[in-house]
Amino acid sequence: MNEHDSEKIAGLLEQKGFTQSKIDDSDLVIINTCSIRKKAEDKFYSQVGRFASLKKRNPYLKIGVVGCVAQQEGSNILKRYGHVDFVLGTMQLNRLLKHDPFYIKDAHIEYSNNIEEINFVKRKSSVKALVNIMFGCNNFCSYCVVPYTRGPEKSRGMKNILEEITDLAEKGYKEVMLLGQNVNSYKSGDNDFVDLLKEINNINGIERIRFMTSHPKDLSDRLINSFGELNKLCEHIHLPLQSGSSRILKLMNRCYNYQDYLNLISRLRSKVPDIAITTDIITGFPYETEEDHKDTLKALQEIEFDGIFSFKYSKRPGTKASSFDNQVEEDVKERRLSEINNLQDTITDKKNEYIKGRKVEVLIDDISDKKDFDFIGRTRTNKIVYLKSNNKLKIGDIVSVIIKNPKRHNLEGEI
Repeated sequence: MNEHDSEKIAGLLEQKGFTQSKIDDSDLVIINTCSIRKKAEDKFYSQVGRFASLKKRNPYLKIGVVGCVAQQEGSNILKRYGHVDFVLGTMQLNRLLKHDPFYIKDAHIEYSNNIEEINFVKRKSSVKALVNIMFGCNNFCSYCVVPYTRGPEKSRGMKNILEEITDLAEKGYKEVMLLGQNVNSYKSGDNDFVDLLKEINNINGIERIRFMTSHPKDLSDRLINSFGELNKLCEHIHLPLQSGSSRILKLMNRCYNYQDYLNLISRLRSKVPDIAITTDIITGFPYETEEDHKDTLKALQEIEFDGIFSFKYSKRPGTKASSFDNQVEEDVKERRLSEINNLQDTITDKKNEYIKGRKVEVLIDDISDKKDFDFIGRTRTNKIVYLKSNNKLKIGDIVSVIIKNPKRHNLEGEI
């Protein structure tokens, strides 16, 4: 979602006559921030502090801060860093188009009930496109800052989304990734998320549909059935578990228990046996005991995710969990995270080895950054594949590939 916001910022500025440049040569520097974890926030503060030296070399330079830390801290950033000229909240990006960026001042972080469509996007890829379908979140998980930085849940109109994707198809895009904090909650008039998927599935030129993120409490049978019914919907779902302990899930305000989650996995795999399932895991949440930690390790063994994003819990301002007693010691978090990652590495190796020798469909989406390979692409199950060229391949091609050498974080294949 942050990556797509950066694409929008670049597109808006391009419309105003700006071109992208190296930082030392720039007249305008905009820092897009994330505050989902303390580590991301700390990286921002470290970066913005270093940018003070840019102002000394070029007194005409304008520095802006946007994104979730901007929304969270507002004018405090201006007070703390005198070299920052303006702050724009998560729903204020259109100001970059409506106003001359050199004359935007102060902090603008007010929310609006209306979604302002941003039609200027400078996309990084020519074949894969990120598309927002909704903004904000109403779930208020006790650890999560998103409802406070992205605001209440708002869905884009289905007509606007379909027009954007139809335009992308006409420009040669093959894949769309639908973005929302909880896409399962999407609603436009009488249409829900599955209705939207069905309409996108009918757009000529679009070959693949992906989405993130789903909340387990709202994963309906209709959506699960869509994986077997919509031919363009890729066989991959990111479904955050967060903890294998039902006790901790309740403290997190996740609105499901571990058995509920396990039942969803069973239903998904009964519909599509080879569906790839990835997840998020938070370790060291307040009150988490060794028994709770073991429940998470057991869950990883039982479910066998294709991959996980794992994090140590960190306090986020304004969230309920930040005031909880029994915060877990940092060294305990470190150990538990290491145990989780080591176990998942073994599982990922096993899952990828299973693919060896199998034929898969790969969308080529970039030039390889790896020696001895020419292109990089992804399977429908969202696994990265490196390929050698047969002198006929180009970005955007969809090819059949035999997996020859599975590795932990990618696969090596042959046409």
